[in-house]
Amino acid sequence: MYAALCICALVPRLETRTRLLLLVHYREARKPTNTGLLAARALVGSRVGVIGDRAQPLPAAVLAPDERAVLLYPAADAVPIATLPPGAPITLVVPDGNWRQAGKMGHRVPGLAALPRVTLGDAAAASEYHLRAEPQAEGLATLEAIARAYRTLEGPTGPAVEAALLGIFRVMVSRTLWLRGTLPADQVVGGLPTGLTRDSIVNYL
Repeated sequence: MYAALCICALVPRLETRTRLLLLVHYREARKPTNTGLLAARALVGSRVGVIGDRAQPLPAAVLAPDERAVLLYPAADAVPIATLPPGAPITLVVPDGNWRQAGKMGHRVPGLAALPRVTLGDAAAASEYHLRAEPQAEGLATLEAIARAYRTLEGPTGPAVEAALLGIFRVMVSRTLWLRGTLPADQVVGGLPTGLTRDSIVNYL
């Protein structure tokens, strides 16, 4: 994103019981419209693994032996995240890439094949992500999926965590749409830096 539109100073720092392990495909990690890395930056204690890049090999195991973890992916045997039994804090493993890339991670990344698969279930809602074409009608941006999962996993504080994540997501999306010329300035969430105009920007996405 163009420096004058940077949202780094606006990203919240959220302390949560649930831990995030984001596994992002190396091609996805390079995209300025990626949202999974934005979620990881906001959630304190998150871990990020880059998948498929030979220059950044993953360790033999991405999870500790005693780590209670689930994989957020709509597999045939996945159960709604709200049905998970209570217990120790969970690590939410989230593959970040297109459908094909994300689907392969569950089999190729050590330790993931045996993890229970979960879906958002009734926590799903229409996406507000308008920066890319979505091949799946029910598809969400990675940050949206993480936010809705945390709404359930964090119990009473879940709605506040979801709202904080979706708040910075909406700023990122609307600023990008404004930069592309598809959203009026007065509809940008949180507004724009004082005096900034598109004509003053020379580096476009």
